[in-house]
Amino acid sequence: MRAMLVLWLACVLWLACVLLAFPAAAQPAPPVKATIDLRSAQAAPAGWSSTVPPTDGWTSVALDDLWDARWPGHDGVVWYRLHWNQADASQPLGLLVGYVNSAYALYVNGSLVYRDDHLTEPLSRTWVRPQYFLLDKPLLRQGENTLLVRVSGLAAYQPGLGVVTIGEPGAVQARQRRGEFWRYHMQLFGLAVGLVFGGLFLILWLLRRKDTYYGWYALSTLFWMAYSFNFVAFDPWPFDNTDAWEAVNAAAYMAAATAFAIFLLRYAGHRWRRTERVLLVLCAVLWIAALGWPQWIGHHRALPFLIGCSTYYVGVFGFVGHTLRHRRTDCYVLAASLVIPLVVSLHDMLLFFGVIHDDTYLMGVTSPLTIIGMGFALAYRFAVAMRRAENFAAELQHEVNAATRKLTETLQREHDLALNNARIGERLNLVRDLHDGFGGSLLAAISALEHPRRQADPAQVVTTLKELRDDLRLIIDTTTHEQDTDLAGQIAPLRHRWTQRLEAMGIESAWTVQGVDDRRLGAMRVLELLRFLQEALTNVLKHSGATRVQVAIRCMDGRLGVDVRDDGRGFDPAASSLHGAGLPSLRARAGRLGAALQIDTSPGQGTRLNLDAPLPQGA
Repeated sequence: MRAMLVLWLACVLWLACVLLAFPAAAQPAPPVKATIDLRSAQAAPAGWSSTVPPTDGWTSVALDDLWDARWPGHDGVVWYRLHWNQADASQPLGLLVGYVNSAYALYVNGSLVYRDDHLTEPLSRTWVRPQYFLLDKPLLRQGENTLLVRVSGLAAYQPGLGVVTIGEPGAVQARQRRGEFWRYHMQLFGLAVGLVFGGLFLILWLLRRKDTYYGWYALSTLFWMAYSFNFVAFDPWPFDNTDAWEAVNAAAYMAAATAFAIFLLRYAGHRWRRTERVLLVLCAVLWIAALGWPQWIGHHRALPFLIGCSTYYVGVFGFVGHTLRHRRTDCYVLAASLVIPLVVSLHDMLLFFGVIHDDTYLMGVTSPLTIIGMGFALAYRFAVAMRRAENFAAELQHEVNAATRKLTETLQREHDLALNNARIGERLNLVRDLHDGFGGSLLAAISALEHPRRQADPAQVVTTLKELRDDLRLIIDTTTHEQDTDLAGQIAPLRHRWTQRLEAMGIESAWTVQGVDDRRLGAMRVLELLRFLQEALTNVLKHSGATRVQVAIRCMDGRLGVDVRDDGRGFDPAASSLHGAGLPSLRARAGRLGAALQIDTSPGQGTRLNLDAPLPQGA
């Protein structure tokens, strides 16, 4: 904060020195031997299509000259004629046109020296900065020389010609550069500073929507940039006439003043809703009128400028009063940064309304100081808020540390309990699976062998033992390899065993496995999947009478798909659902996987089982 305050004070001192020296720099230098100011001229009005000066109607005028008072309502061309005596025509001569409003063409002794791109609407705006010309033979004559300036302009916008300076080229060009610096480059500098600070506080407002004064300041800067562009633009683009340009310029000034006044209100902690609404409605109406009836608004632009200036003054004086009552550092800095622009704005308003005559508006010179001062005030308030947040965070830190220690102890106890519960859960899952799968198969085998009326068939016993072995292998494969193998590694043993078993029964098998590498579904889900496949292939082996079976397993787009097809005899699903445990078992396992099971079959057409299940997250 101290560094920013020192920077702001340095800017204040710099600008104060600039303003003290400005009157001498802004006014034409007194006539010396090196330069001569041509202040007397003759003027004659003409129409837009005039290409040569008129033969009569010439009137003597003093420069600076504005023709709107002499010829009210004259829109078109005024020719200015100036004379000087040249002692030595062999020496080059510098010529400076300090100010012309709006577009012009320049003739020396009847020869065209310069011409704006557009002498009719849309009028060029090269008058925003002074222009320098170097004259030499054969343009110059020994003795009397004549300068003709054809000025195109509109009476509503103070058209006319400023002082013309001639003399030694180096001295004249130095004056041109000095004038260009104040009238053009300082305006560009102000635009750049305003754009940077406006963008910065627009970002702050986007990050902190509740601090609305950031947003209003950024909005006021945006409209002020649009208004200030009037002082650096060389043509009225994107409009095709000066009236539209001036109308939008007036609307931008009104919007900038309104947004700035609301910014001061919000910064002071006030929210005058009715006043703000009235001002915003006025701005909206003015913008609509400026775009819909640009000529009328342009010719009466004094009214919106007067309203905007009054709004600006009331807002500034109100904020100064608030500062004197509340005595806050950031408010003092902000109020101080508004004092010099307040005084300078009086000069600009008097110049705008034609009370005084000058060729330079000063607000562009002081706007960097104002913007930096407001930036300091806004940054100061932001820093204070951050400091409060840091203090609050420091107060909380001690309590957080104590709570963290207690929480760590609690989490450690919960971790130990969770670990024990996980171990118990895994054991219960293993016991449940042994009971439901292997235990059930074993019990069925024992019951079959102990049946007193059934003769034990060795082949049937071997088949039963193999089924028990396969069921046990499923449990072992899915509980011992979960951490070191993927889904592909768990499917491989099942595929190998069943390929051999099917081939032994004369059934050709074809397996398609895609996208299962590095897939880990968890022990229980894998067990359900493998048992689903085992059950489906068992049905093919026992009941289908097929000669070929196709098995496809795919993991794609977050889905697990299993497809088992055979070319066997098929069956009637409606009839088969009345007896047997095969299909209910398949549906139950599909349900535990969260999958949809589709069975397509009919007598003599084979059977197709299709399972579609979502993959768990992280699988």
